[in-house]
Amino acid sequence: MFQDPQPYIIVEHHYQWLEITLNRPASFNALSQEMMHHLKVAIDQVHQNDNLSCIIIKATGKAFCAGHDIKQMQANAKQDYYQELFHQCSHLMQSIVECPIPVIAQVQGIATAAGCQLVASCDLAIASDDARFAVSGINLGLFCATPAVALSRNIHPKQAMEMLLTGEFISATKAQSLGLINGVVANDELTAATRELATKISHKAKAAVRTGKAMFYPQLDMTLGQAYEYATGHMVNNLMDAETQGGLDAFVNKTSKD
Repeated sequence: MFQDPQPYIIVEHHYQWLEITLNRPASFNALSQEMMHHLKVAIDQVHQNDNLSCIIIKATGKAFCAGHDIKQMQANAKQDYYQELFHQCSHLMQSIVECPIPVIAQVQGIATAAGCQLVASCDLAIASDDARFAVSGINLGLFCATPAVALSRNIHPKQAMEMLLTGEFISATKAQSLGLINGVVANDELTAATRELATKISHKAKAAVRTGKAMFYPQLDMTLGQAYEYATGHMVNNLMDAETQGGLDAFVNKTSKD
């Protein structure tokens, strides 16, 4: 855990997963440059820990994440600064996709603009029934171009364009129906439900989970034949793992006895 009196994020180990908590409730956990830096460092450190099965990203306070820090952006209203800022954010979102283990968003309150992008970049997401989602930059005269990249890879383009062009909030139930999140639970059940999902993943063979994460996204951009060839290589490598062979042997032995 970081030693700052009020750290930007809090990192805790729970069983076989990592919980990363956005910890700037006064700013609705806006993605300032400092917040993004600390979050990316925590995610990148996972590459050095083979014992972890997944990550949960959650937040303190009333909001999950209100997007970029507008005050910080306006205090540095220069093209070079904006270019650097959005490159930093893009690298953060890509680090989540490229993380070797699944990342789960635990969402309460609002997730807007880059906050919605953060949810869309995670592999899985559970939200409280009072959570709301929007890409609302359009209301300020700014099309949420970089959030659109992640959003359009989660939901149908027409649904994404409606959110991007109207800036209107959608409910957690609507977000689930569109495929942005996996489940909706009561607010007082959110932590338990997210940890239950993390526990299920943690009980699976680590080689299988990491293989799945590694192959899933790249194959989406391939032709059908390329995707099958790519998937075959990953499946063969997975089969050669000792833990996988042990699971197959146990299944065969049990079936033989039955």
